[in-house]
Amino acid sequence: MALLGSAPVAHAAPKTVVAESVLAGARAGAADDGEEQAFTPEESEAQAALVAAEDKRLDQVRAVAAVAPLKGAKWSQPYRLDTGSGYTLVLTARTKPYSVSDLLSLAPQTFVRKRDGSYLLTENLYLNAGAKLKLSNPGGLTIRMASSNKGFVSIVSFGGRLTLEGTAQAQMKIGSWDTRTNKPDTDVRDGRAYIRAIGGQFDMKYATVGDLGFWSGRTGGLSLTGTDRPDTGNIDGPDTPTGDDLNQREREEAADKAEEEAEQTPSSGGVLAQPPGELTTPDSRFTVPDMSYVSAEVDHSTVTGNTYGLFVSGATGVSITDTKVLKSFQDGLVLHRYVTNADVERTLSKDNGGNGFVLARATQQVQVTGSTARGNGGNGFTLSGRPLASGPSASGESISSYGNNSVSNSTAEDNGRYGIEILGGVDVGVQNNNVRGGDMGIVARKDASKVAITGNRLKGQIRQGISVRDGVTAAQITGNIVENADTGVYIRDSVAEVRGNTVQDATNHGVSMVGGVGGSTISYNVIAGVGPSAVDTVRAGGDMDIKKNQTFAWHDTSSFWTKFRHYASPMTLLWAFILLLILLSAVMGQRRHGSRGRGRRGRAHPYADKQPLPVPPPTEIRLAAHHPQSQNHSQNQQHPHNRVPVMTHDQW
Repeated sequence: MALLGSAPVAHAAPKTVVAESVLAGARAGAADDGEEQAFTPEESEAQAALVAAEDKRLDQVRAVAAVAPLKGAKWSQPYRLDTGSGYTLVLTARTKPYSVSDLLSLAPQTFVRKRDGSYLLTENLYLNAGAKLKLSNPGGLTIRMASSNKGFVSIVSFGGRLTLEGTAQAQMKIGSWDTRTNKPDTDVRDGRAYIRAIGGQFDMKYATVGDLGFWSGRTGGLSLTGTDRPDTGNIDGPDTPTGDDLNQREREEAADKAEEEAEQTPSSGGVLAQPPGELTTPDSRFTVPDMSYVSAEVDHSTVTGNTYGLFVSGATGVSITDTKVLKSFQDGLVLHRYVTNADVERTLSKDNGGNGFVLARATQQVQVTGSTARGNGGNGFTLSGRPLASGPSASGESISSYGNNSVSNSTAEDNGRYGIEILGGVDVGVQNNNVRGGDMGIVARKDASKVAITGNRLKGQIRQGISVRDGVTAAQITGNIVENADTGVYIRDSVAEVRGNTVQDATNHGVSMVGGVGGSTISYNVIAGVGPSAVDTVRAGGDMDIKKNQTFAWHDTSSFWTKFRHYASPMTLLWAFILLLILLSAVMGQRRHGSRGRGRRGRAHPYADKQPLPVPPPTEIRLAAHHPQSQNHSQNQQHPHNRVPVMTHDQW
């Protein structure tokens, strides 16, 4: 549907696809920064081209909006631009917020009330600096933004104030709508409607936003981004001067000029139109700090089915409370770049394809409390404080780390990767959280410094309950309870104080130290479980202070040789060798003492083999053996010369 039949609602895409395949593909595994790839190269190029076309359209609108007031008083009223790919209704600054009734009057053909009471928007809306748009209705409000393979529309505020407000009994609802199927648009590969606030203020209360966005963060669904140009709009400024404020001559000159401009520019119902042209467009990168930030307040709202659930960058003073972010194709709540002084309280991020909560690089002073990340494809919470550059760079970014962020009194449950992951940064706190399931519970790595992991309760991790590795320094791991993990606390190539923790039902190690961990302390921990060792230091290097750990409830299942290797330190082996020498010397001395005693008591002469053979006594051989005994006896006495001495056979 196009206004006056001259252009489509927005960007057209040549492909139509099955929504279910998009949903299946968009939930791939998460990378370190929460980014996912779920499309073919052709599909990726098509979506990137749509993002670039949106950037160009907004640049043209911004450029025209900057010079329009110089053309006369009429250009200070709302007007329409034809940007070639669709119409954009520009709402200019005034004191009173624009409302639903104003949109019906300004765009009667592109903002239409349907039979079911909802409103269908088939035109882009753009809030100029200082303009205010409040989408609210006491009895509830439903706005459907046209989005199909033929094109999509957007609502963009540049330095204005955008408010989406309902009540607890009747929420305000806004989302994409495919007019062909009369259903929300779930196909992101041909682009999809989105809402974006660039600078200015954004408020959302008791609202439901769903099925918006595609490809990038700034077009990801509901995006709150800063701008690299100063916000010169005065949100509470006066209305545009009226004819009553001008003298007679000025009124006559203004009337003549307006009549001349009206002849050159077509109009309809007081809404002016201007054809697109070749304009000098400003830069469209909206991530440079210290210029204009967006401030936002989101309360008691629900964001569901977006590409990125709620995307925030270049913002200060952000408050997100009692909000649900559900079923996003990528990450749930993303605080991307240059977000400072943000509070996230009692917020649920559930069933998102990537991470539940992301505090990306260059975010500082962000506190997440009382929130829950459950069933997400990546991490429950990701806190990255790594510097934007490691040295000279084209953008000249700082090499310093970011930090002062914390997650406390929150829950991470059954997420696909880690419960809470810390990537670099300084002064990061993870306190009093409940982490269940996942591959690992709480992970700190990438040269993080001054990390406090205290008072957390972790249960049922596949590998490690708490893991501190890869260059982390000054980490404090105190007062945590780790249950049913393979390894309770794992430290690798980092320096940490592991004190006062309780490890229960571990199945491998209670505390494991690996690599360069010199300067670490392991003390006053209570460790129970079954496995090779309660405190594993076999693979550790450097001096550690290990004392007063209670391991009496640990059942050691290691083999003899494992235990031998465990205790076979160089010093232990040295003392064992010395003791063995002493025992051997004592045994040999005892044997020599016993030998001397036996020699004095009649032991065989040492030269017994050199003595002459013994001479046996002589025996007699009778010569006349046939005489009787008596005759022989008498004859022997009478003839003694008949006796011949000989040796017996045994004496030969």
